[in-house]
Amino acid sequence: MVIVYVLIGLAVLAAFGALHWYVWRRLVRDTTRGPGLGRRAGTAAVVAGPVLMFAAVATERAGAPFWLQQVLGWPGFLWMALSIYLLLALAAAELVRPLVRRLTDRGTTAAAVREVVPVPAGAGTSAAARPEPAEPAHPVASPHAAAPADSDAPPTSAGPSRRLFVSRVVGGAAAAAAVGTVGYGAYGVLRGPSVKRVTVPLAKLPRSAHGFRIAVVSDIHLGPLLGRDFCQRVVDTINATQPDLIAVVGDLVDGSVKDLGPAAAPLARLSARHGSYFVTGNHEYYSGAEQWVREVRELGLHPLENARTELAGFDLAGVNDVQGESEGQGPDFAKALDDRDPARACVLLAHQPVQIHEAVRHGVDLQLSGHTHGGQLWPGNYLAELANPTVAGLERYGDTQLYVSRGAGAWGPPVRVGAPSDITVVELASRQA
Repeated sequence: MVIVYVLIGLAVLAAFGALHWYVWRRLVRDTTRGPGLGRRAGTAAVVAGPVLMFAAVATERAGAPFWLQQVLGWPGFLWMALSIYLLLALAAAELVRPLVRRLTDRGTTAAAVREVVPVPAGAGTSAAARPEPAEPAHPVASPHAAAPADSDAPPTSAGPSRRLFVSRVVGGAAAAAAVGTVGYGAYGVLRGPSVKRVTVPLAKLPRSAHGFRIAVVSDIHLGPLLGRDFCQRVVDTINATQPDLIAVVGDLVDGSVKDLGPAAAPLARLSARHGSYFVTGNHEYYSGAEQWVREVRELGLHPLENARTELAGFDLAGVNDVQGESEGQGPDFAKALDDRDPARACVLLAHQPVQIHEAVRHGVDLQLSGHTHGGQLWPGNYLAELANPTVAGLERYGDTQLYVSRGAGAWGPPVRVGAPSDITVVELASRQA
């Protein structure tokens, strides 16, 4: 079994190296004239990027000193996102490259024709009267005939070769597109989540609970990159919606209470008429779930560990994340739901959308989840669809509805593309109203 893991690891490293070699070839080798300063600087960047990326991942997984995780995290995880979009942009550029080449060839051919073909001195001069041009004693080579159109010959004084020109235009456009995409995606994360509003009708909800508003926030992912200031922006955004209840649906942190306790402190200022509730996500079990449950309780949140509370108009239940099974603390739907009154509406907090099937079997009316990040980095949403019944938004499964938030923060690269972060205000609607 160990040999299999080693072989898989080597195959992944080989593929990773091949992809970075392709990036280096298109952006560095093909766009520089020789082993000069530009090529050396480009090569250093393409080598340093993946080294920093692996170092950032390794220090976070190994629980290295928090300051070291912060120092390596920004360049390492940003390179992770940048390398994805460099590859996508360069792959798309391969389709454009022949067109750019054809256009440059046409321009060069037209210029050569204008240079070689003489303009007649007078339209009225007869062919017999025109003197035959004398042949030069030594043929003069045209600068355009010095090398074939696709030549890699050194550039003349007039400028770089056509191949070099095309590589610079196409490679520059691809690099600009990738950098712009990652930059805008990072800005979207750092400025904080936007607010979405969704109305969910529940058949069992009494008229008295019509319009009850739950602020759903998931996947804040406080860690080396997103800290106290980010947490404060999330808290301020939630409080501005003036919800009746706040549901923190897992993956609050990526790190220990010791390192991230100060970053999570603004959660104590969450404000809702019926309080704030919390369930674990898979990342809590990577970070010390028991310690974090105690911490959020001290901050004023109410952990629902396979438990239920009765509110005016409906039951609110919560189950642990499936990752807790590795520690004997997995989800227990029977403990949370079996002894409740089935005539009452039930809202369940469960981090992962895959828990919807158990929710349906236990007669839950609405499950609120996160976990997917909406894919976070396009086209990651297509991969997320393979592992989750719903990636984002509201869907129905039998008599149970499932709402999946895209989350407030980001994991790994502090970047989102095609999946903007959100805090969702879910307004419950009674069909009796």
